[in-house]
Amino acid sequence: MHEQLPSRKKSVVISGASSGLGLALARHYLVQGAIVAVLARRGELLQPLSDEFPNQVFCYPHDVRDAAAMQHAAHDFMSRVGCPDIVIANAGVSVGTLTEYAEDIDSFQQLLDINVVGMVKTFQPFVAAMRESGKGTLVGVSSVAGFRGLPGASAYSASKAAAISYLESLRVELRASGVKVVTICPGYIKTPMTKVNPYPMPFILEADEAARRIALAIKRQTAFAVIPWQMNLVGKVLKCLPNWLYDRLFVNAPHKPRVNG
Repeated sequence: MHEQLPSRKKSVVISGASSGLGLALARHYLVQGAIVAVLARRGELLQPLSDEFPNQVFCYPHDVRDAAAMQHAAHDFMSRVGCPDIVIANAGVSVGTLTEYAEDIDSFQQLLDINVVGMVKTFQPFVAAMRESGKGTLVGVSSVAGFRGLPGASAYSASKAAAISYLESLRVELRASGVKVVTICPGYIKTPMTKVNPYPMPFILEADEAARRIALAIKRQTAFAVIPWQMNLVGKVLKCLPNWLYDRLFVNAPHKPRVNG
């Protein structure tokens, strides 16, 4: 769909929308009648959404690491639809990493580039337009994994902790502008990313249910939301544990598989 839209509807931009949570979020807003821009590296996986929801979907097969591509997508979308109401930086990857292996350095770089810098590159093209309009919501998807450093997932935990701090900084920077910033920290969600986890995942949610709860937090413009609420309690407990006890409890925790393992 590339014609100018005849009327103003809610508009949403979602990165990482080809599968998992991003796809569930896209479908949630599309069912509500919103105009949705979906971005993902695997562009061919976006086409079914466009076919299912004609005249509602803009597909951009872009990598969030490519700033020029993200700016092109943003400018194209805004030229047709206007400044979006919601931008959700959801794109993210997860893989086990261990510092002792030189081959894992590339994994560290990839996770930080996508999970943190990719979030910046997703938001950046929209901030000036949102400031000018005095409204809009920027939503960053982090994780409860950013609350403490998880063994075997050092790059992932570091990237999600960095995302939480980045989003907090952005929220304060934009406080007087009318633009809201929402930090979402999901627990476990049934997605291809979690399917490989070789350990129990308490309070795990189906992607559609997680999307519904996240959309509600966005609607309420909750500054910081942990989903589901049970993981918020778990996260608070983990944060309060003294280092000696945390280390003892998690030293033998199972690790997420390494790409090169």
